[in-house]
Amino acid sequence: MHIMTFSERPYFHVPEDDIINNGSSYFGIPNTNLDPVKGGQLYNEYFDERVYAEELGFDGVMLNEHHQTPFCLGAVMDVEAAILARITKKVKIVLLGNPLPVADPLRLAEELAMIDMISGGRLVPGWVRGAGSEQIANNISPAYNRERFNEAHDFIIKAWTTPGPWRYEGKHYHYRFVNPWQLPIQKPHPPIWIPGLISPETVVWCAEHRYPYVALCTNLEPTIEMSNLYADTAARMGYQAGPENFGYLQNVFVAETEERASELAHGFVYGGGFGSFARAEWMFPPGYNSKEATRRLAKQFTDPRTGAEILHFTPGEVDVQKIKANIEKNYQSSRDLGLIIAGTPKTVINRLRYLLETLRPGILAFWYHHGPMSAQDRRTCLRLLGEEVVPAVREIAKELDLPGPFEQKPGIRPLPASGKRDAVVNYQPSAAAGS
Repeated sequence: MHIMTFSERPYFHVPEDDIINNGSSYFGIPNTNLDPVKGGQLYNEYFDERVYAEELGFDGVMLNEHHQTPFCLGAVMDVEAAILARITKKVKIVLLGNPLPVADPLRLAEELAMIDMISGGRLVPGWVRGAGSEQIANNISPAYNRERFNEAHDFIIKAWTTPGPWRYEGKHYHYRFVNPWQLPIQKPHPPIWIPGLISPETVVWCAEHRYPYVALCTNLEPTIEMSNLYADTAARMGYQAGPENFGYLQNVFVAETEERASELAHGFVYGGGFGSFARAEWMFPPGYNSKEATRRLAKQFTDPRTGAEILHFTPGEVDVQKIKANIEKNYQSSRDLGLIIAGTPKTVINRLRYLLETLRPGILAFWYHHGPMSAQDRRTCLRLLGEEVVPAVREIAKELDLPGPFEQKPGIRPLPASGKRDAVVNYQPSAAAGS
């Protein structure tokens, strides 16, 4: 199993009330709230945490990219990755990922190749369509999002594998001269992983390309549907998918006591949680998602036990206390459903066992921090994860036979039993985890 750390590297010095008064949305917060000195301190703290993760024995450090929002300081993720390529020695640098539809694919091919060269061949690039707000921030039509993604992907692979110079004339991209002098060490190109949020089109595309799919903190029920869709598509393509084809990002916070862990894990719902990334009209603009993707995504915000919304903000709601009460309900629902796991190492290990038994991922990422939190508390969480949780998870992975992509060539090893996961019914993590 491949185990890595992740956080959005947030600029968390924005008052929660400001996020709530912005329609419970990070996107759109005026940048007058930014103190560049504090932001620079956070960047360096986050770099130190990635180096510490390597020292603790994690296999990879995962980064992502979002634009024009305090939710994520990684607006130019490749700069962060280039620095990590130089200051780390062993960990994989996993980028999940560059938003292809808003990128210059030739420039991106050069940047990523440089990172692979500097790191000695430790890059794992991953590409995303980008949130709807990314299209707004970069003046790109959402209706062409998937078209641009597909074309940019094909171009980058060609730029890495086809000797230049050559000319390219596509639908969305045009280059008179393609002859990059930065090419990846890994041949024919670095391994590519694709993250997603319950979009069936993305899952099918991943399986067709034999790229591992990494589900981002999604409810177990629709996540199982996606893993089965991947397996079905793989079978249609002539191969059997296994754990090495599938990954999962889990919100998890570990502390010395249950009480402290629960207190700090509230950072995952700061301002509203995932639902506060951007308002719905910015997150999912017309033309961005298919109807099927939208239908499945709705499950992410629904409690499968009751059918109730996990988090709901009434448009125009200005009662901050009422909204904060809803945020607390969101936190409790997320804990109940296992979307947030928090506690001492023993508690966390028990609950992760259930996750591994249910989803059988070969890639596991720990989202260990969000919201306001001291560097010392983040470091303590990483230490407890690295020293106590990760070794236990590796043993569970061996017991369950969950190889990662670097242990088993993707698309070769068959799934156990029928190859499909069972649906999760009435998930009760406290009972299922034995804690």
